[in-house]
Amino acid sequence: MDMSKPSDIFNSDMATRSKTLRLTSLEALGQAAECLRTLAHPHRLRIVQMLLQGRFTVGELAEACELPSAMASEHLRLMQRCGLLGSEKEGRRVYYTVAEPHLASILKCVEGRFGSE
Repeated sequence: MDMSKPSDIFNSDMATRSKTLRLTSLEALGQAAECLRTLAHPHRLRIVQMLLQGRFTVGELAEACELPSAMASEHLRLMQRCGLLGSEKEGRRVYYTVAEPHLASILKCVEGRFGSE
């Protein structure tokens, strides 16, 4: 008869399983959560959707999102700070682009689950 305590069995099982599990560090997951929180806004998702199809100015993005330019600029700033977006200046215009290639996979997942128009 096995006299092990249930907690000993659980800990032993978890130790064995953790050797085979591929886990991302909690620090990296914290960074991921921060970026996902940043993306978790309908206007930001729309902006990313557009930028995955081309480069746009803040005015073009604001119009598509039915937002004032100042608010669109704030959304862009937050996503740039997370490293999701970049920008290129041409003369007096600034064009925004996707800097994080994995955004395409994230948006594909969102569109697959919630549909796209």
